[in-house]
Amino acid sequence: MHAIELDNVSKIYRRYSGRQFSTLKSALLQRSLMQNLRPNEMFPALTDVSFTVPKGATYGVIGKNGSGKSTALKLVAGITKPTTGTVRVDGRVSALIELGAGFHPEISGRENVFINGIMLGLTKREVQERFDEIVDFAELREFIDAPVKTYSSGMYMRLGFAVAIHVDPDVLLVDEVLAVGDEGFTHKCLDKFSEFRRRGRTILLVTHSLSLVERFCDDALWLDNGHAMTHGDPRRVVDAYLTNVEHSEAALLAATTARAVEGAKKKGRDGPEGQEGKDARQERRGTGQDGRDRRDGQDRRASQEPKRDGPAPVADMSQSVEGRWGSREVEIVDVSFVDRDGQPSFVFHSGDPLTVRVKVRAVQPTNDFVFGVGLFNAEGVCCYGTNTFLEDMTPERLDGDAEYTFAIDSLDLVEGTYKMDVAVHKLDGYPYDYHRLLYTFRVKSRTRDVGIYRPRHSWNFSRGIRFKQQ
Repeated sequence: MHAIELDNVSKIYRRYSGRQFSTLKSALLQRSLMQNLRPNEMFPALTDVSFTVPKGATYGVIGKNGSGKSTALKLVAGITKPTTGTVRVDGRVSALIELGAGFHPEISGRENVFINGIMLGLTKREVQERFDEIVDFAELREFIDAPVKTYSSGMYMRLGFAVAIHVDPDVLLVDEVLAVGDEGFTHKCLDKFSEFRRRGRTILLVTHSLSLVERFCDDALWLDNGHAMTHGDPRRVVDAYLTNVEHSEAALLAATTARAVEGAKKKGRDGPEGQEGKDARQERRGTGQDGRDRRDGQDRRASQEPKRDGPAPVADMSQSVEGRWGSREVEIVDVSFVDRDGQPSFVFHSGDPLTVRVKVRAVQPTNDFVFGVGLFNAEGVCCYGTNTFLEDMTPERLDGDAEYTFAIDSLDLVEGTYKMDVAVHKLDGYPYDYHRLLYTFRVKSRTRDVGIYRPRHSWNFSRGIRFKQQ
């Protein structure tokens, strides 16, 4: 037996445009508010969506903003009607769809509890019997007689949730309201969900918390642009959704990187604000390869042998800006990130291999060249930097078109966005071609740890310590 059933449901909203009905009479005389609208005047919030929720099940709905999740809940709640298709709900419904929906701001929390309880199907006596429990759950005892307009968003949410669950509904609809609650109240709500499940109640939950869907839901639905993409086992649905999100992120990062590289080309060889000279000096300082002091007007080539100690060539990014500079005697013509399958990518998972593939072109043969890379997080903190000279590779010859790769066996970084510097320069730091902050990629992880580096690790516990199996 199904508590909720949607059968080929579509919901079309009318976009605002200059062509409006002047009066209700004129709209009615045209027989339909939708039939005569042009396609660009209509917005399909849902298109032929079908799903069922068995009685006693917890059902999750996921998707990006604007995918139709809230519209689906409003249809189930009866707040709006489908344009086409059928919606069936069996049992008393309690909906917590919009923050503070149904509350009158000018009257007290006490009066709003009674009004909302009666609207949700309780008698005045039933509301009175449950009043203390509602107020205590919402943690609003000292504010219950204050006007609701004086409440914070969290207080609004707590009171609305407390009323909704104490109506004792057969079907509870919840739309991403836990996002504004503090950690303690969120745990109380999750405990209440568990209690509802034990009592055989039906829950329809819209949320961006994918871990919550995997933890609590029996089934899940993924909506995208008003279409049902897939439904079934929560882990499978979440994985499919995340894969789609990664493809979208990769496309966005590819476009962002292409714009950054193209913009750097247009700025010319010297880069912004004489960047070439300044960063050439920074480069030499960073690798411990300072040349001769230029006070006597000598050129930038070092008169002493470069040292092999010192930090990475690009150790401090806090004051750096995106750009490209250098003489282009050796030019970096293409940079790409490659995944474990040898395919270009901009999204990787923590622990994945990553290969940086760089194509270069030497105008004239040379035996004076160093290849360098620098890895930084979004805040400009250096995660790692190295070059071929620091790793004791002595250059012999570079001629014409060539390619090199920098392969990372395991990308042990926490989730986040990262930038890659790529450079080719002389042994004394003189830059042939330097690309700073032009190449962006993203690391994804289901583990919400913090920092930069994810060391390989394990936990071990004595017999007196035990954890629940996940």
